[in-house]
Amino acid sequence: MTEDTGARRDALLAAYDADLRTEAEMERALEVARIGPLWLGVFPGGRGFISYRDLEGADAPALVAAATAFLAERPQVHEAEWKTRSHDRAPGLHEALLAHGFTPGERESVMLGAAAALAVDLPLPDGVVLRRATTEEDVRRMCAMQDAVFGSPGHVEELLASLAADPAIECWIAEKDGEVLSAGRLHPVAGTAVAGIWGGATLPAWRGRGIYRALTAARARSALRGGRTLIHSDSTEHSRPILERYGFTKVTETTPYTWRRPTSRDDDPASRDDDPAP
Repeated sequence: MTEDTGARRDALLAAYDADLRTEAEMERALEVARIGPLWLGVFPGGRGFISYRDLEGADAPALVAAATAFLAERPQVHEAEWKTRSHDRAPGLHEALLAHGFTPGERESVMLGAAAALAVDLPLPDGVVLRRATTEEDVRRMCAMQDAVFGSPGHVEELLASLAADPAIECWIAEKDGEVLSAGRLHPVAGTAVAGIWGGATLPAWRGRGIYRALTAARARSALRGGRTLIHSDSTEHSRPILERYGFTKVTETTPYTWRRPTSRDDDPASRDDDPAP
């Protein structure tokens, strides 16, 4: 890494910490609470989210215990995410999250770069149409495709509620003959020059044909029209190289830890595979 590259990364990381954590992540929450350095939000669709900017010197196990109690006391929350960042100093956090029932997900790269670098014109395969998804039917079709790609149920009801509450969120799809081939969202961050691109997914049979790249370009152009000059993305290893080719910088890594509310079946010894035989 050159000195200039390192300085650019440091500047982008500072902007990320200042503008895209805590308050920005609670923008669409129905309820927000504070526990020491933690920000805890309850969102539409029964989802919780826990954020912070700095845990250095904090008692991580005590904070995790308090956050878990917060979630348990709100029966409307069925799932919550605690997102860690690799550049944070938080000794004992990983172990505390595991001890309180949080499960780590796939590590992703936090990417930041200029929206203008992505806003290029690209050809699409014959018959493929790129457009915004503006109806409930469109959004449900989009989420069904993403569920198939990610191999897990999405948050379609939460997304529909978020779209109703905040028209600034945009959903984009690429389709052919009525089949959604690729999709993603654009989330402008209020009060900043940043927009996030989220939920990018493409059916395996249609990868490598430039569809995801065209979808990203469309979202970047829309971000620029809305006055956002920077794009932020938590990227998998599929999308990270695409963004790097257009000058984006990896500023840190993030890992989502997911908490799910125990069900009565979870608490029933008769339902456990490891229950000893009578």
